[in-house]
Amino acid sequence: MPDRYAYLGPEGTFTEVALRTLKPDTPADAFVPCSGVDTVFESVRRGEFTGGVVPLENSVEGGVTATIAELINGEPLLISAEVAVPVEFVLVGQANTELADVKHIATHSHAFAQCRGWLARHLPDAETHTISSTAAAAQAVAEPGSPYDAAICARVAAERYKLHVLATGVGDRADAATRFIYLRRPGALPEPTGADRTSLVAFLSNDHPGALVELLNQFAIRSVNLTRLESRPTGDGLGNYCFCLDADGHVAEARLGEALMGLRRICKDIRFLGSYPRDDAGTELTPFLPRRDTTNADFHEAELWLNRIRAGEAG
Repeated sequence: MPDRYAYLGPEGTFTEVALRTLKPDTPADAFVPCSGVDTVFESVRRGEFTGGVVPLENSVEGGVTATIAELINGEPLLISAEVAVPVEFVLVGQANTELADVKHIATHSHAFAQCRGWLARHLPDAETHTISSTAAAAQAVAEPGSPYDAAICARVAAERYKLHVLATGVGDRADAATRFIYLRRPGALPEPTGADRTSLVAFLSNDHPGALVELLNQFAIRSVNLTRLESRPTGDGLGNYCFCLDADGHVAEARLGEALMGLRRICKDIRFLGSYPRDDAGTELTPFLPRRDTTNADFHEAELWLNRIRAGEAG
């Protein structure tokens, strides 16, 4: 069967933009919108699609709860790619709508949070209604007899639903971006590129003083740089948390591999989510250099030395 890809819909979401960026040469009819993040996960788990794209985190609002919950629970899927999409909002309405007419605005909760300042300055008396996505907001405004005068959404949604752009630059942060991940069923990992990221979920064995420090030390002593750390409830009662981690590097590399082995020894469970190329487009990152004695070559040399000792050879 030909490849088909699921994404958080409806048509015109930033997630669709992310999928088209990741799969630029794919026919449009291979992209299938889904009604929710959970639907994307389940359809990929069942093998209905080759893969799927969902939002993971926003530079203003932080992690996307629905995505993180699915990564923690249910049958594991593998993250094999990521892409960061600049978030540029527009205010749209039907062709006969003027900015002064706008009293009811539809958008997603994350979009509203990123546009509060603009709305307070330009439409202080307008009422905002949150719905499932910015594209769904545009779709709702386009319907005859809609209760909404306008929507905050991506420009692609305005084009898709033939809406009139009432204002551009609606967001409060010009540098806002959302990170999206490409999910597929478990299999062979992408090859290391030298600029990779590894994602996992760590479940602590028990709650005790210093438990988080012990976890973090597995990375610190090997000079592995963490780019995201987020605690999430496990669902097993109040006070029980797991930790979602992103680390620079690929599991095939010695430094990161040893850090994961250290975690495996001290944690109740580790859910490996994937090692994949970082998308650093549009970001200015200070190159991270591990301290001397913690490079991948140092770890490899130490492993060879220990193998010689175990084999009865001179050290």
